[in-house]
Amino acid sequence: MTKNSKKYKVIPTKEQLDIIKRYWKMFKVEEDIFWGKIGKLEKGMAKKTGIKDLEFIKDDMFGEWIGIGNVSRTMKLYQERELE
Repeated sequence: MTKNSKKYKVIPTKEQLDIIKRYWKMFKVEEDIFWGKIGKLEKGMAKKTGIKDLEFIKDDMFGEWIGIGNVSRTMKLYQERELE
């Protein structure tokens, strides 16, 4: 069996795929809004603290938020358990 010969039980119709694509576009809009809000929070946090380039840190492997640090890594990463 080749890599692309898997038989899928669910194969969306053209109409269903059009709906899926529409929701993907809506998801991308919401994602852009979300990242914009996160960016504003980070800028506000940096301004109020006077600490350059503060950011919320996300674990790339698992996709979970793990703490707050700064891009230049001149400050310790404060993990979630230290922030709550």
